[in-house]
Amino acid sequence: MRLAAFAALALGTATLAGLGAAAQSTTPWDYEGKRGALVWGKLDPSYSACSKGHEQSPVDIRNARLNKALVPLEFHYMAGPVTLENTGHTIRAIPPGGSYMVANGVRYDLVEFDFHHPGESAVKGKLTDMDVDLVHKGADGKFAILAVNLVEDRGAPNAVMATLWPHLPEKVGGTEKVTEMVNPAGFVPADPGYWTYIGSLTAPPCTEGVHWFVFEQPLSVSREQLRKFAALYKVNSRPLQDIGKRKIEADE
Repeated sequence: MRLAAFAALALGTATLAGLGAAAQSTTPWDYEGKRGALVWGKLDPSYSACSKGHEQSPVDIRNARLNKALVPLEFHYMAGPVTLENTGHTIRAIPPGGSYMVANGVRYDLVEFDFHHPGESAVKGKLTDMDVDLVHKGADGKFAILAVNLVEDRGAPNAVMATLWPHLPEKVGGTEKVTEMVNPAGFVPADPGYWTYIGSLTAPPCTEGVHWFVFEQPLSVSREQLRKFAALYKVNSRPLQDIGKRKIEADE
């Protein structure tokens, strides 16, 4: 098991604008129903990639090819208070500025992390109970998303979520300030081996050219934590998309 990831512990001072701001549109959408995922591309011209794109996410992770040239991800995450927002589509956490990861020599700043139920990325056709996407942005404006799969364990609550969950805003548009120290490094598993591919945002406008990194090792989430989120969002995950001619690579 390769323990190549590391995290710096400090308090950030600035708040970055996150993925949510980039993905917002005046045209409403949903995961199901008349404005559900199957018709996103028809709701607004700016959503056309959702139906016409060729590098869409999420995908089923299978037949990954080992690429020994891939280097371990580096994590430089800072602990600090976060703001939780109920967007109407998910619970989004905005961390303090200063946290970032390095992937293949490129720095990507952490701008937000959000949750999906069930998990969006499948592994050999199987979805997990939840996932958390840590959304990063590079200096060139391109996104890199780190997906962490979460599997229900009755006796093992997720430590980061244990700090966040008492503050979940229940009303759409509501926000809650979490003053306790929250370190996103708690979402990095002991073995940070990963799969990677080029995909898209998993919500409108479904922008492509996103570097995806999916941890191979899942983390635990308690039944209570799972139920509390599901009470807010029974389903907030996009269906799997065709991988097409894209390659999925593994670093180990």
